[in-house]
Amino acid sequence: MGRLAIGSILPILFLLVWEAANRTGVLTLESLSRPSDILVAGVAGLRDGSILLATVQTFETALLGLAIAAIAGILVGAILGLSPVLERITGPTIESLRPIPAVAFMPLVLMMFGFGISMEATIVAYACVWPILIVTISAVQAIEPRLLEVADVLEMPVTDRLRKIVFPSAFARINVGLRVATGIALVVAVTVEIVLNPRGLGYSLVLAQQSLNVGAMYAQLLWLCVVGYVLNAIIRNAGPGAPVTFWRPVQ
Repeated sequence: MGRLAIGSILPILFLLVWEAANRTGVLTLESLSRPSDILVAGVAGLRDGSILLATVQTFETALLGLAIAAIAGILVGAILGLSPVLERITGPTIESLRPIPAVAFMPLVLMMFGFGISMEATIVAYACVWPILIVTISAVQAIEPRLLEVADVLEMPVTDRLRKIVFPSAFARINVGLRVATGIALVVAVTVEIVLNPRGLGYSLVLAQQSLNVGAMYAQLLWLCVVGYVLNAIIRNAGPGAPVTFWRPVQ
C-alpha cells in the first residue's frame, strides 16, 4: 500500500495544479473541466448507476471476447508449439491475418451479428487472440525437452500431456500474453462502442461529448483508467500462490 501511495503523488499533484490553473484563469479552454467538477460528475454517475451499468456492459463484452481468445489462443498455441510441422504450415496464414486491425472487420461482423454483444465480443476476440497465440507457441517451444521426452516414454495422451506438463510449465509466459490481451480487450471494446455499438462506456463517452457534459466525459475517462488498472492487477497476480499486489516496481 505504501508503494501505491507513493505512486499516487504525481497524479494528485497534477490534479491540484490543474484545479488551481482553472480557478485562477490560467486555463480557460471550455474543453478542460475542473477536477472538482469531474469528481462531482463521477459521484453523480455512480449514484444514479449510469457509470456502473455502462461498466458492466463494457466488461461483459470485453471479458467474453477475452475468454474466447484465451481458450482458442492457448489451445491452438499449445498444439502448434508441440508440432513444428503444423507451425510451419500455419505460420504464413497467421502472419498474414495478424496485422489486420480488428476494427477493420466491424462492417463485416455487423452484417453477420447486428448490434449487440456478439458483434462486439467477436471483434474483441479477434484482437486478443494474436498475442495469446504467439506467446503460447513461444512458451511451449521453450519447455524443457526432457519433460516432453518423459511424456513420450510414458505414452501420455495429448490431454494429459497438456494438463500435467505443458500448461503448468508454460503458465508464467502465457500469463504475459493474457496481460497484454487484457489491455487490448478493454481498448477494443470501448473503441467499438464509440464507433458503432450503442452500449457501454464508449457510448456513454459519446453521449457526454454530444451533450457538452465535459465533467462527465472526463469522469468516465478516469473511471476507465481505474477499472483498467484493477483488471490488469488481477490478471498479473493470477496463478497459484500469487500475492495480490496492485503495483510492482521494475526490477
